[in-house]
Amino acid sequence: MDTVTVNDIQLEYEIRGAGEPVLLISPVLADGFVPLMAEPALAEHHQLIRYHKRGWGGSTHTLGAVAIADHAADAIALLDHLGIDRTHVAGHSSGAAVAAQMAMDHPDRIATVSLLELSLLSVPAGEAFFAQAAPAFQAYADGEPELAIGLFLSLVGGTDRDRCRALLDERLPGSIEQAVKDADTFFGVELPALAEWRFGPADAARIRQPVLSMLGSDTQPLWVEVAAFLGSNVPDAEECVIDGVGHLLHVQRSRPVAEALARFLARHPLTC
Repeated sequence: MDTVTVNDIQLEYEIRGAGEPVLLISPVLADGFVPLMAEPALAEHHQLIRYHKRGWGGSTHTLGAVAIADHAADAIALLDHLGIDRTHVAGHSSGAAVAAQMAMDHPDRIATVSLLELSLLSVPAGEAFFAQAAPAFQAYADGEPELAIGLFLSLVGGTDRDRCRALLDERLPGSIEQAVKDADTFFGVELPALAEWRFGPADAARIRQPVLSMLGSDTQPLWVEVAAFLGSNVPDAEECVIDGVGHLLHVQRSRPVAEALARFLARHPLTC
C-alpha cells in the first residue's frame, strides 16, 4: 500500500481501477474490502480507493480518543491529497458510520453514500448487542486479544468461531492476524467512539445524497433495526438485501454485493 501524510498522521491507502472514484471504509477487518475491489462489476468501471484508518495496520496510531468525526476529517484530507473533489463513499459497519459522517460534514464532496450494515449502537437493539459481546470484551480485558477478536467476529458473523475463521482464512488470508494486532485500536478506541457517536433522526435527515442501505438476509437484529431506521429517516434511501449472508456480507459473497453497488452507482453518477 502507498502512504501519505495528512492531518499530521500517516495513512496507508491503495487504488485500483479507473473511472468515478469510490472511497471504501472498513471497520475491524482493515482489509475487508479487498474481495470487493477484485470484482469486475466495480473494478472495471470505477476508481476504487481503500485505506487504513488511523490506528489500523500501518497507519499512525495516535494516543487518546479518535472520534468518528476525526476519521471523516482524515478521509477528506486523503481525498484532498489525491485531488478528488467529489466521490462516492461506501462503508461497512463502523466504517459506514464514517461514511455517514462525511456526508453530513462535507455534503459538497460526497455524491452517494452506500452503507453496508451501518453499526449504530444507540438503537434499542444496541444494548442487547453489547450484552452478547460481553465475553469478547472480557477476553480482551483478560489480555487475550486473539480470543477476543475471534469471539467478536463470530458474534457479528452469526456463526461459530471455526467457521468464521475458515471463511476469513479463505477470503482474506492474514486478516485475523492483522485484526489481533489492531485489537487495542478496536476495543480501546473504535468501539468506545462508536458508542458515543450520535446519529439520530435529525442527523439522518441531513443526508441529502442518494443512500444505499445494504444488509444480509441472515444478519443480526441490530442491523435489521438500523436498516429500518435508515429507511424511515434518510430522505433518499433505498434498501438492498443480499441473500444467504450476515454482517460480513461483502466478504462472504463479494460478487452480488459488488453488482448491487455498481447498479446503484450507475443510477447516480457524479455528473448528476
